Amino acid sequence: MKFNTKTIHGGQKPDPAYGAVMPPIYQTSTYAQTTPGGHKGFEYSRSHNPTRQALENAFASLENGSYGLAFGSGLAAIDAVLKLLKSGDEVISTNDLYGGTYRLFTKIFENFGIKFHFVGMNQASNIEQYINKNTKLIWVETPTNPMMNIIDISETAKIAKKHDVLLAVDNTFATPYLQQPLDLGADIIMHSATKYLGGHSDLVMGALVVKDKALADRLYFIQNASGAICGPQDAFLALRGIKTLHVRMQRHCENAKTVAEFLNAHPKIETVYWPGFDHHPNHDIAKVQMKGFGGMLSFVTKGNDYKEAINIIEKLKVFTLAESLGGIESLCGHPASMTHASIPKSEREKVGVVDSLIRLSVGIEDETDLINDLKQALA
Repeated sequence: MKFNTKTIHGGQKPDPAYGAVMPPIYQTSTYAQTTPGGHKGFEYSRSHNPTRQALENAFASLENGSYGLAFGSGLAAIDAVLKLLKSGDEVISTNDLYGGTYRLFTKIFENFGIKFHFVGMNQASNIEQYINKNTKLIWVETPTNPMMNIIDISETAKIAKKHDVLLAVDNTFATPYLQQPLDLGADIIMHSATKYLGGHSDLVMGALVVKDKALADRLYFIQNASGAICGPQDAFLALRGIKTLHVRMQRHCENAKTVAEFLNAHPKIETVYWPGFDHHPNHDIAKVQMKGFGGMLSFVTKGNDYKEAINIIEKLKVFTLAESLGGIESLCGHPASMTHASIPKSEREKVGVVDSLIRLSVGIEDETDLINDLKQALA
């Protein structure tokens, strides 16, 4: 089954009760049993719910995985992965990382004796020097948030396999439409399904996808024991969003290309970070492991002027100033004070997240309106 068909039919079948084409919203906490343990596969909705199960099947199908898990948020999904570890274990992570992930690693799990190394991964070979007998997980974002750095998943997977270390890839920015890390050797894929998978800025959700049954069983146990599940209403909304993922992502990519090229040619712009440019670091790797270059980009103005950046943000009208990304509407953000505020300023600036950096999530509006909005804000 081709990807565009998978978004609509992958892992799905008509509901067995009445043949409903769309999985119904099973808004129930519990299920009748004929005798203790005698049920139809569902006993309590923290453990299993038919609507959530349909969504988890869809997640697995999209990523060419075998097992999918849906959580109450992307951070809840990451939390479950980290609960595979124990005190004394070590994690190697990219140094250009979503602020919420960094906060979870450093403010929560460091307190339980897990050690984190934040490493520049533009060259996969940089990773190996940090691996030791305690290393249990490599955590990758690609493209990274917000610098759009590209990490070679295949090369990183080879290093992970060589040292018997799990490789997890945050695939939120790329989505399975553009990139499928399990096929490149990753063990775990994480999504903030709040973003492109849901696609309409109307839910908060996280997802994990794996191929290995033993690993899936450990994660299902954590999901059930810790209880950070999504509700059936959100599962239904995510299923509905996934069915248009392929057409939305095509337009996101087209519009982002137009916006990136406009900004790159603008006399007031110093640098545009977008993986589609020939000069972007690891552009050649992006061409190999991605089907397209996505709907996200970041930029700074000449002079690296914080006040000018804020002025531009406040003047935008079609681009909405808001947290999050990946919805059908275009959003702009100021990473230093919003998504990455939890990272110390000195650490942010080492990787390029300066106070004048602006991040755009380019939506699916008419590209002319997007360009005109940027023109008036930059004027």
